[in-house]
Amino acid sequence: MAVEHVAHDADIAPVAALIAEPARAAMLTALLDGRALAAGELARMAGVSAATASAHLARLLDGRLVDVVRQGRHRYYRLAGHEIAEVLEVMARISTRPPVRSLRQSRQARRLEEARTCYDHLAGRAGVALLEQLRQGGYLHGQEVTEAGERLLGGLGVDVEAARAARRRFAPECLDWTERRAHLGGALGAAITTVLFERGWYRREAVPRAVTLTEAGREGLATLFSGKELTSHTPVT
Repeated sequence: MAVEHVAHDADIAPVAALIAEPARAAMLTALLDGRALAAGELARMAGVSAATASAHLARLLDGRLVDVVRQGRHRYYRLAGHEIAEVLEVMARISTRPPVRSLRQSRQARRLEEARTCYDHLAGRAGVALLEQLRQGGYLHGQEVTEAGERLLGGLGVDVEAARAARRRFAPECLDWTERRAHLGGALGAAITTVLFERGWYRREAVPRAVTLTEAGREGLATLFSGKELTSHTPVT
């Protein structure tokens, strides 16, 4: 019997089918790092051959879940936008976590739980703590930056007005799939995370999506939330 859709209903089945295939799901999850990756890297992460990866990537391109970036003769793939990342994060929250079968997997899991990127903003315990500090310090009220927050983030080097003008939600809560508490998402979360990387306060790890708080970052964040003045002229490490 044919399925009859209500007028103007979105047909989610084709997109769900694209995500549901295990190798494609693994590729999309790898791209949650926020960076563009080559087909060979994605094939390795998904555990498939280069030819199989190319076929899967072609389907993801047709389904507008990924984009391709060309640099000379090379092609790199990335998520088609933050909306795709949001869908994948929601699915991660309602999915069961795979069993840890080795010490290496256990270490990787701990790193992801501690600090990682959620597409383009900070997540894990580090992301949850950052949002709590912004709220408890009176820098963020609801989904709006306060006057004190404008000064704090401006001194850090975050362009709050540019984030407000971005074509995405400004400062929404993003429920963290490992912590089950909110971290800061949206344009503001992305803008803050960009500055944290630029200052060298966080650095990326070899484990996809995992990031590490540096000593400079530990000191910088302690100063930032201590009430001391931090200006955009503070040297970037």
